[in-house]
Amino acid sequence: MLLAGETWLLMCCMLHLSIPVNVYMRSTEEGLQAVDRLVRTYKHSCSWFLGPFYSLVRLFHPDYVKPLLLASASITVKDELFYGFLRPWLGQSILLSNGEEWSRRRRLLTPAFHFDILRNYIKIFNHSSDVMHAKWRRLVANGESCLDMFSQISMLTLDSLLKCTFSYNSNCQENSSEYIAAILELSNLIIDRRGRILHHWDWWYWRTPEGRRFKRACDIVHGFTRTVVQERREQLLHRREPESHTEKRDEEEKKKKVVDFIDLLLLSKDEEGQGLSDEDVKAEADTFMFAGHDTTASGISWVLYNLSQNQDYQDRCRAEVNDLLQDRQTEDIEWDDLNNLPFTTMCIKESLRLHSPVSAVTRRYTEDMNVPGGRVIPKGSICLLSIYGIHHNPEVWPDPDVYNPMRFDPENSKGRSSHAFIPFSSGPRNCIGQKFAMAEMRVVVALTLRRFRLTSGPEKVRRLPQVVLGAEGGLQLQLETLDPPQE
Repeated sequence: MLLAGETWLLMCCMLHLSIPVNVYMRSTEEGLQAVDRLVRTYKHSCSWFLGPFYSLVRLFHPDYVKPLLLASASITVKDELFYGFLRPWLGQSILLSNGEEWSRRRRLLTPAFHFDILRNYIKIFNHSSDVMHAKWRRLVANGESCLDMFSQISMLTLDSLLKCTFSYNSNCQENSSEYIAAILELSNLIIDRRGRILHHWDWWYWRTPEGRRFKRACDIVHGFTRTVVQERREQLLHRREPESHTEKRDEEEKKKKVVDFIDLLLLSKDEEGQGLSDEDVKAEADTFMFAGHDTTASGISWVLYNLSQNQDYQDRCRAEVNDLLQDRQTEDIEWDDLNNLPFTTMCIKESLRLHSPVSAVTRRYTEDMNVPGGRVIPKGSICLLSIYGIHHNPEVWPDPDVYNPMRFDPENSKGRSSHAFIPFSSGPRNCIGQKFAMAEMRVVVALTLRRFRLTSGPEKVRRLPQVVLGAEGGLQLQLETLDPPQE
């Protein structure tokens, strides 16, 4: 039996009944404000019941989440309460698998996100940005200068992902696509299901109109991915296979300008020479599309919003980009340029702190977990690691609601906890695609600021935390086309 002091986290649920419990479950502006009150009141952690069935421990201080995020993957389990709705779509992918199966997939997927691979995607990010900006210029010329950043940039990130994942040019920024529509439908249905308690039970959900729509959209997405994987597998089998994995990759790079995600997965082998099955590759490709489009689109949209609210920072970023690209024949951002945008990167990081695309991650642990103060979280407890709470904790970030990129100046970052800033989570199960996402964000933000000035209205934006952080009614920004700087 655990000592009273060790079960303190679970006892805290009795201390905050003055705040209605249902507030915490609302994916609204008020829900985030309730988290702010929790953080100010309890500083590092608290616990409460989710209805009569579940208790949950919420943690929102770096010192408390660090031992949990750094725990071995062998004792870390993705919680089905929050992630189970994704399984019919994403299968047993790296996002949802656990234990040895997760470890094997992580080892097989990691080479696909090596710098040598990512640098080849920069051209795709540039091209997708060019397409979006050409469309924006046409809209502004026709008097449509106020645009919703989420809808616009979601199409850009999907466009880039289809090219990086499948080498498929969907032209989805200009034309409708059944596959893209199905992905958006699935994302919306997951949000809807999370908010309806009866829909949490599969036996009920699959009999509802929403459940049937989910199955239809899944069939479309799975059919597309399965066809591409099977066709690519056939192509690889009919080619002469070199003896080593390195030679295989070299041969593919010669035949294609960019080695896409599907090829890398099909060619990957573990220590015993075993690769991924077609079904495994399909699951990972579907996961890459799901995890890569909404999160990055949210991140870019909020960066542009924050810079629209702070014109001096926007001007400084624009000057940095213009200085970088001066005397160039093209406006393309190159891989080596990414480290030469220090202030723009600081602005992106501060936006990821203030408006984290993912508000929290949940975990279960198969062992009791020790946290500061001699306290223990009993094994099997649902742990909600609040990224939003950490990023808005005044004990960690003074004036947490103020947008201040100088927080990420190297001098100001000295001595800061390694887990004070975790937009991509941390530890063994961190986001495998974070370097991909940061590269795309820097390219898109840099080119957007070079070509447009962004302003926002005086009305306060109401945040909308769902699968990723959005805004009620979208995030409307006013665009002004800028002439190319005179060299």
